[in-house]
Amino acid sequence: MSDKFTNGHALLIGVGESAYSKLSLPVTVKDTQAIYAALIDSELCAYPDNKEHIRVLNNQEATKAAIVDGLNWLKGKAESDPNATVFVYYSGHGWVHEETKRYYLLQHDVKPTKLASSALSAETFTDALRQIQAERLLVVIDSCHAAGMATSKEADAELEEEFDDFLRVAPSKGFIDELKQGEGRVVFTSSKGQQKSWIKNESSSIYTYHFLEALQGAGNKPGDTEVKVSNLMNHLGKAVPESARKLYNTEQIPHFDMDAGDFVIAKLRGGKGLPDKGWDEVKPQAMQKINKIADVIKQNGKFITNINEASNFHIGDVYNK
Repeated sequence: MSDKFTNGHALLIGVGESAYSKLSLPVTVKDTQAIYAALIDSELCAYPDNKEHIRVLNNQEATKAAIVDGLNWLKGKAESDPNATVFVYYSGHGWVHEETKRYYLLQHDVKPTKLASSALSAETFTDALRQIQAERLLVVIDSCHAAGMATSKEADAELEEEFDDFLRVAPSKGFIDELKQGEGRVVFTSSKGQQKSWIKNESSSIYTYHFLEALQGAGNKPGDTEVKVSNLMNHLGKAVPESARKLYNTEQIPHFDMDAGDFVIAKLRGGKGLPDKGWDEVKPQAMQKINKIADVIKQNGKFITNINEASNFHIGDVYNK
């Protein structure tokens, strides 16, 4: 039996369905569901499959209050576990106000007529993160979604006209520097500047697809038994730009800010690690697993159903309200 990654704690946020329908995004929730599936898989990342280790906030659950509460929950986990590894993944809109230059994450319950006052500001988000006194904390923000992420290009154009005081951009250097304050903090973003974050297919974004590859060892060497932050960086830094060029003939270059030392984020193949031939040997199996992940993960309200085997069902309430 595989060992569990008992020090792992994660908050996964997918703002897909917005209370203001024009802001809804179709793939973000599938991204967080897929990452959740990989984290709890005993033959992959091997996080404990219970609400004490992972919270998932998708669609109507991804409110401003719930996100802040989730970050406070992580604070408590870090306080009770000095060896905690904390992982925060946000997938949704990220906009900057052109005049004030303030950055906002647009959660489910944002009010379009009062966007600046109702959205989750960078200040609120970073203040909550600073309270998490973990020595190993990875924050991933996939927030600059391309036209392909909207329900249609026409709807995307309408958004630009309606919210002409805001720009869709990746988190700024200033925001990232704020996120990094404290020991052991690493920040990933899916793109740089005004580059967009593109979808790979109807089941995932380019970034999340390759993130899932990296969690299965795409950036590791033969014999490695753990996935470290550096392994994620090695693979994402190569694979994401290649896919964006191939699929859209455009640039999408992930950004990594890692002043802290390297650290383990998950088990590799349940602790078994990569075989002698490395990633090439397990890649076909890994690709098959990624392609099936969207079919075996479903969310109904606050419950996520994980069907790991055709005849084996697991139903878990993965977070508290």
